[in-house]
Amino acid sequence: MSRIGITTTVPIEVILAAGHTPVDLNNLFVNDPDPSRLLARAERHGFPLNCCTWIKGIFAAALEYGIDQVITVVSGDCSNTLMLKEVWEATGVKTIPLAYPQEPNEEAMAGVVNDFAVRLGTTPAAAEEMRGQLADIRALAAEFDMLTYKVNVITGAENHYWLVSSSDFNQNWRKFTIELQSVITEAGKRQPFKDRLRLGFIGVPSVFAADFYAFTERFGGRVVFNETQRQFAMTSPADSLEQAYTKFTYPYSLGYRLADIKEEIMRREIDGVIHYVQAFCHRSIGDIIVKRELNVPVLALEGGSSIKLTQHQKTRIEAFLDVVEFRKARLI
Repeated sequence: MSRIGITTTVPIEVILAAGHTPVDLNNLFVNDPDPSRLLARAERHGFPLNCCTWIKGIFAAALEYGIDQVITVVSGDCSNTLMLKEVWEATGVKTIPLAYPQEPNEEAMAGVVNDFAVRLGTTPAAAEEMRGQLADIRALAAEFDMLTYKVNVITGAENHYWLVSSSDFNQNWRKFTIELQSVITEAGKRQPFKDRLRLGFIGVPSVFAADFYAFTERFGGRVVFNETQRQFAMTSPADSLEQAYTKFTYPYSLGYRLADIKEEIMRREIDGVIHYVQAFCHRSIGDIIVKRELNVPVLALEGGSSIKLTQHQKTRIEAFLDVVEFRKARLI
């Protein structure tokens, strides 16, 4: 069984059905004992300083951890992946491109799944069978998310970690199922949090997640909605692979994401939203629309190459939480 890197969430049921282990390079990078070392490696290779931190990190992570084959999502994720694919190929890493449809369409998505299965030497039927095997873990992820916003016994950091790790199930979905069930059981014994402020975190996962959630909670804000992480966990019930990856909003236009975000703001009684954008990423332009469309305060928080919150970022978060708290007090 070989390990296959992924640059973002893809139909991992196909990878598993083909007898391989999916490895999310983003998780490898950010969970490395010293992610800054990987960034330096990418820059020594020639990546410019003003290139996205995630791109540099996943490039170096593939080399560092001996990943010699990567699924590169060339439509529905990051435009930089197109050139990253070529650089990997030049360094001896085999790449397999995958393109999400321009619009969420089940027929088009079925074609993507079929082509992907053929490339990996399996069949859509085998991948569909694998989807059935993963049904329990998807349901556990949904239960875990519910414990975060409804029962209020899961921290924002815990929610982030377990949902974002669902992109590859930490490379062992059976072990992951047992571990997540254990966390759910333990959380059921906790006293519910008494929240001052309930926050949403939208956009790509941050490079400084280890700092961010603890910092916001220290100042009275708990994240009860991690938008993209929840999407990676595929918690919405579906009857087929093509339906599941059509409901998956991340690869599609901002309008589809915003419809989901608005619904969750209401469901989770969110007081304010932090929109994380990565420096030098085209997605940051979308903040113009986000602030127009959402009816709660929004902070655009930009991450650069630092894997720790800077003092400037901390100050902006503190000020934003003050604004949200003031607004909430006036509405009561």
